[in-house]
Amino acid sequence: MSTQHPRKKARRGGMIAVPSDEPEGSSQSTIISTRYRLPPQASAYSTSTTVFSVPTEHHLPTTVVHPVDDPLLWNNKPAANFSSLDVDPTLDPAYVAEVEAERVTAKHRDLYLAEFLRLEGRGDHPDVCPRHRHTGELHHASYRCIDCSGGELLCQGCMVSTHMYNPLHQIEVWTGVYFKKATLKSIGLRVSLGHPFDNSCPIPHSVNDFVVVHTNGVHEVAVDFCSCQQAKPHILQLLPTLAVLRQFQILSFESKASAFEFYNSLKRLTENTGVSPPKDRYRSFMTMVREYRHLKMLKRAGRGHDPAGTVATKPGECAVLCPACPQPGINLKDGWKNASPEDQFLYRLFLAIDANFRLKRKKVSSYEADPGLSKGWAYFLPEDEYKSFLKAFDKLVIQERSTCSNHKAVDAERATKGLAATGVAAVDCARHDVKRPLAVADLIAGERYVTMDSVFFGSLKDIDLLEIVVSYDIVCQWSKHVWDRMAKYPHKMHINTDDTTQFYFYIPKFHLPAHIMACQSIFSFNFNRSVGRTDGEGVERGWSHINPVATSTREMGPGSRRDTLDDHFGDWNWKKTSFMGASLLRKIQEAVVEANEHRQLHDEFDAGLDPKITDRWRAELSAWEVRESNNKEPNPFERKFQVISQDAVRKKLAVQESEDTRAGRAYALHEEVSASQLIIMGLDFEEKQRRLSVDRAALGQHATDKQKSKLQTQSNILRRKIDAWIAVQHLYMPALATIRTRDAEADDHDSDPTEDVSLYLPSALAHTPSHPRALPLSCLEVPVVPCDVRLREMEWELRNAQASDALAELRDGLRLRSYLYIDKDRFQRGQRHNTRSRGIIDRTVVKIAAAASKYRAARLAIKGLAPVLDKVGWEDAYPLLASEDIRAMGEADPSVHVRRGPAQGRHRGSWIWTRLGDLEYMDDDLLQDDLRMEWCKGKARADRWQEEVRLLLEEMERVDRFFNYKAAEWGRHGLAVCSSGTYDDRATAEGRRAYAAEQAAMYSAMRRRAAHLWLHVPTFVALGYGLIVPEDVETAEKGDDDAEDKE
Repeated sequence: MSTQHPRKKARRGGMIAVPSDEPEGSSQSTIISTRYRLPPQASAYSTSTTVFSVPTEHHLPTTVVHPVDDPLLWNNKPAANFSSLDVDPTLDPAYVAEVEAERVTAKHRDLYLAEFLRLEGRGDHPDVCPRHRHTGELHHASYRCIDCSGGELLCQGCMVSTHMYNPLHQIEVWTGVYFKKATLKSIGLRVSLGHPFDNSCPIPHSVNDFVVVHTNGVHEVAVDFCSCQQAKPHILQLLPTLAVLRQFQILSFESKASAFEFYNSLKRLTENTGVSPPKDRYRSFMTMVREYRHLKMLKRAGRGHDPAGTVATKPGECAVLCPACPQPGINLKDGWKNASPEDQFLYRLFLAIDANFRLKRKKVSSYEADPGLSKGWAYFLPEDEYKSFLKAFDKLVIQERSTCSNHKAVDAERATKGLAATGVAAVDCARHDVKRPLAVADLIAGERYVTMDSVFFGSLKDIDLLEIVVSYDIVCQWSKHVWDRMAKYPHKMHINTDDTTQFYFYIPKFHLPAHIMACQSIFSFNFNRSVGRTDGEGVERGWSHINPVATSTREMGPGSRRDTLDDHFGDWNWKKTSFMGASLLRKIQEAVVEANEHRQLHDEFDAGLDPKITDRWRAELSAWEVRESNNKEPNPFERKFQVISQDAVRKKLAVQESEDTRAGRAYALHEEVSASQLIIMGLDFEEKQRRLSVDRAALGQHATDKQKSKLQTQSNILRRKIDAWIAVQHLYMPALATIRTRDAEADDHDSDPTEDVSLYLPSALAHTPSHPRALPLSCLEVPVVPCDVRLREMEWELRNAQASDALAELRDGLRLRSYLYIDKDRFQRGQRHNTRSRGIIDRTVVKIAAAASKYRAARLAIKGLAPVLDKVGWEDAYPLLASEDIRAMGEADPSVHVRRGPAQGRHRGSWIWTRLGDLEYMDDDLLQDDLRMEWCKGKARADRWQEEVRLLLEEMERVDRFFNYKAAEWGRHGLAVCSSGTYDDRATAEGRRAYAAEQAAMYSAMRRRAAHLWLHVPTFVALGYGLIVPEDVETAEKGDDDAEDKE
């Protein structure tokens, strides 16, 4: 594989190859994501992973590419055993292995089954206990242990003695015909606590019905507690039995299994017939699980190393912090506040706010009965303070009416009946999807500003940063008066909003298409500077992790639910922390390639334009990017034109008629209906005919008499109005009277439905015999009919406005549909709510179809009028609307196969979002609107990717400093234990020191791991930007340049 300059390679969409002379399998390797085409039989692209070995030298002649041996990845290498498999050699290796496993299983099925059955008996083991062979005694062996390896048969005494250290194993006894379950307790095993097993307590406190829940079942155990003078409390003597709690915690994190399901599985492991079920200890198990979670949280937060004890725990102190987000005093370098203005964005904090309506809680228990163990020590706000805040300010905070997309129908269907909490609100770091401390609270009555304010200000407690970016799906409304609302709240919720701290508010990328056009550039992450490729959807990804526990937490009491969710949030944060090294590596691999590619594309585009024009555009873009909230800089991503609406045209025609009347040249042949009113009424009747046709089609075969009667009444009223209008139309277009008379004689038009009555507007009249065409509302061919050109001019203006309005209605409907789909997928659960959501969506789809029909009718009329009026260029303003064009802004073209999901700069959107209709006026600047918008968008894409690379490099440094800080912090905890005389118990002090040393070693290891993964990132970035050019590439480029000069 030859080495090429990375910028040229990236432009063609291939991989960036990093030079290497390291041998295959070298430890100095970095994972770099690339893409290549699948085998011919696979009609798609796939993402593979390749190891590039990158040495410290920069100028090497060769590149070694090693495919990663991952069974989940496709490759073109034939399987080693292809000759014995009747499959394609380029199939997925995992599939090849599965096929081979199926064949092996089929071949040995009977053998495996026979072995399973053989194990039901005594097998080859003798019925004499092998432990007594050396004594010569013959003890009958009838017991075997399920959990011990070997399955040998032992006598009763040997079974007891060998299980002194494994008292929770399960055993079976041979009845002479089969094995049946037995217990170690039933054959005499007693567990002595507080003493070695071979030295029992002389004065034990015996308990014969003690129940132990373990990983392999529920056991009844005979226990002897130590009652000596120096004996520990019974609860401490039992602490070593924590294996089942550890297992359940990890299982609940990964599979989201509930405690009820887990406990039932243990019961079935113990006894699966129901004949002799074990004693029920589910409630006790739940209590232990809750306490275990709470204590583990305190332990990992270092609260056990504070001499003041757990009561000194501060709010939010037990939360797992994001290692990549800026944490003053932890992972920011000295002098970061004095960074240059162009570098200040590197120290921004990115927040994402959202509400989750799946995490409901029923009205079960109460705060008094179940207050919870964690008093706001992790992610949830302190319950008592939060409820006091809601009680004091819920009525004072008025939620203003939305000036953006208003979805009251959706909000109204979120019922609160029988619910104590309708969901939760939360704040995450938007770039790494980590929950913030004190940033979660219950929704009491929907997504109200007062609730979202509480989590927002809670997440910023004691923050000391200069720039903060806030992402929220309704931030265009919520942020309007957020500081005014803050002024009403208690002083402890106030944050610094003066000139030293700047806040920037944006809308998540996925939610942006549901907003009006004015919001889609002002609040866009794509168009605003210093945000990199942040999408603002991080909190949504966190919801996908926690949503599966909603079915179990909604039945819990308030405290138990908060403790459970706190535990899951902490695990999510820890998983993000532990995988931060690999995550940032993957992101920077993509960012360098994309930044290089988009910069190259923009430079090529820019080079073909007049520098004077691009300088002006650059100045406009810079002025808009640095705008203040109250500054009205022109938006370079929007067109500078005025869209003609039907209301504006009607007003214009009315004013013109008034002027013509005063001048004595009015075109009015009827005392009440002028010429313009005639055309306006005709368009209104045409629209009503379309609606009546849709209503009749929706009536169905099983409509009731009442429904039919209502529709017929509407049809009769419309028919009478149309007949009266036709009488006036004949005054302005007399020839139509003859045509209608002829048609009436040829056919009984009185029997036609009202929606099929031909209105014969000027656009429906064929202008020349050589231009026959279909009518907008019928297929009737009309001969040449005289028509005043003034009527055609009026309809032309009205039809243009009608088409523009139809496009606006179409876009509004698609935005509403996008919002409804988001709402349904995220929030609606249950048949009742889903049915209502589906009904709202169906009604919205009908409106979208009506807008599309309206546009097509208007365009057809424009097409008929254009030749008569010598109009040109209308095709550019009003293209043909195909079915695949009716899609949301971020939705891919269904007729085009795409390799991956669309994103800004990676797809071609529908023209309906860029063609907003005809222009009221044109000048030289406006003719360049499309060119300017594309130039600005291209520059924004290139800038965002370059910002992303810089942000990722800074985040890598912060992660390194964070791990170093945590290692040092735990080291200090260990030293404090050594130097403190607080802990009188030597064993306790040793345990604290050991745990502190273990945590310090863990963070040090995580730091070394991240450093190893990122070892060659600086070289890769330098190569990607062309800052380091391999010698052979540089020589080759020089030769190409010399050849071009000779040509």
